[in-house]
Amino acid sequence: MTMLDRAQKRSAIGGIALGMSIAIVGALIAASAYTHLGDKPHVMAQATPDATKSSPAEPVRPTTPAPEPARPDADAQKAGAQPALPPAPAEKTGEPIPERK
Repeated sequence: MTMLDRAQKRSAIGGIALGMSIAIVGALIAASAYTHLGDKPHVMAQATPDATKSSPAEPVRPTTPAPEPARPDADAQKAGAQPALPPAPAEKTGEPIPERK
């Protein structure tokens, strides 16, 4: 066995040892995280109110009369309906961009 072969073998063994140590450290971290999960009780989120509790019913928005649009149509405006919102401000326009020479 030549000196070069020994150096390559030593380098390969060092690389394998480094890879194994990184894998072991990763497994230890994962095991530690897994044990911490068991410490806390699992709580599920609930989007709707719990039906088992005796709570008063939440008020429901009435659908009658139906909501009206902010801008009544032309026939309604002729009949005297007022818009709920003031008219939008006019668009502001600037000077046109000059063309390149």
